Amino acid sequence: MAGFLSDLVQYRKLLPMILVLGIGGTHLSGFQMSVMDYASPYIQKFINETWLERYGSVLHQETLTLLWSFIVSMYCIGGMIGCLCSGYLTAKYGKKKCLLFNDLVLIVATLHTGFSRRAKSFEMILIGRFLEGICAGIHMNAHVQYAGEISPKKLRGFVNVTSSVFLALGKTVARILGLRDLLGTEDLWNVLLSFSGLVALIQLLFLPFFPESPPYLLLQKGDKNGCLKAMKQLWGEGNYHTEFEDLLKERAATKGTKIMNVLEVLKEPSLRQQLGIMLLLLLSLQLCGLSAITFYTSEIFRTANVQESIIPYVSLGVAISELFAIIFCDQFFWMRYCSVILIFLFIIAYGTGPAGAFSSVINEIFTLSARSSAFAIGGLIIWLGLTFTGMIFPFAVMALGPFCFLIFIAVLIISSILIYLFLPETKGKSITEITEEFKTRQFKKKHHQTVEKNASEQNTLCTKL
Repeated sequence: MAGFLSDLVQYRKLLPMILVLGIGGTHLSGFQMSVMDYASPYIQKFINETWLERYGSVLHQETLTLLWSFIVSMYCIGGMIGCLCSGYLTAKYGKKKCLLFNDLVLIVATLHTGFSRRAKSFEMILIGRFLEGICAGIHMNAHVQYAGEISPKKLRGFVNVTSSVFLALGKTVARILGLRDLLGTEDLWNVLLSFSGLVALIQLLFLPFFPESPPYLLLQKGDKNGCLKAMKQLWGEGNYHTEFEDLLKERAATKGTKIMNVLEVLKEPSLRQQLGIMLLLLLSLQLCGLSAITFYTSEIFRTANVQESIIPYVSLGVAISELFAIIFCDQFFWMRYCSVILIFLFIIAYGTGPAGAFSSVINEIFTLSARSSAFAIGGLIIWLGLTFTGMIFPFAVMALGPFCFLIFIAVLIISSILIYLFLPETKGKSITEITEEFKTRQFKKKHHQTVEKNASEQNTLCTKL
């Protein structure tokens, strides 16, 4: 612990950039995912009133539900599009420029949602949520990669996990501001939805004062002086010979290798182990039930017969449980609250497990040439998982009732075993060392297959003789 604190003091100049990256990165995604749970009844009422004023008739409940689900799904559709674009954009223009442009688009998006009530147009909410989804798909990937690339080896795990911390923080902020005592009211729901625009503006103003990541400057731009200058600006004055040598080794290892697109990453044989591990981690994230809790927190607690007046505060407890867990990643009256306690424990396990480790692992097992596309693939899977869970879980609740979360157990058991067997330890190792370990594993596997093949051929020959 003392060593970690001394490292934080040594690299204290890095902390402001982590903060600026986080609030305009995964923090916004967490906020936008959770905020609709509080605005839902007011937006549906607004749609009905707008329709009545325009056409003189009230919407059927089925049509209203369809329009509402369309507003919710627009965010996920936009997220998938943003993910598909993020790999190309971050590789070509760098993470910093992508985030700055993303902030401008997000401000435009929140202006649509913010003024939708005054304009009496629910279509503006649709447009705003779609643009927010595109921005989320880009800034989630850009933030995680950027954070991983600006971190020194000593603090790589800590810096990588901050993306998960800010995601949980965004959910917490949404649940705090969404309380009826603050912005979660019929008069202020549009202000609540446009809060993320203010956060994007803060990042837009402060991020230009920070440099691009040292690996991007050296490996993609070939700027040695710029790389060393960025290291000193981010980490303070000091001797960073070891970190610079690691980057030079990575550049030598990838010399002549261009930045790979998504199809090239999927087809590359040497990356199949890394892609498999990423898929296992994503299955742990998406099919553990956490997305269902995020989308349907209030409904779950209503099913548990928790009093309606305290559900918003219990939902806030869920978000705080996730936040603190990630930060420290390493018939009777009381019966109705057992589900609340169990969900809190579930969130804590999620935070100390896959949520805290995912960003760090993906940053460490892919080289810079494949990293952007790998994050694009992972992001696409995340958004597909969110869409799938959001659509299927209500039907699982109807069919299974209180046993609805049992469907996630098999996935968690299988993925835990496979991750234990196939994921190497990455702590304290450079990207080059981790890549060499994967190559060694592949060589041993091929050698074992060759030996078995030769033995089989010899047995066949002996049989013939």
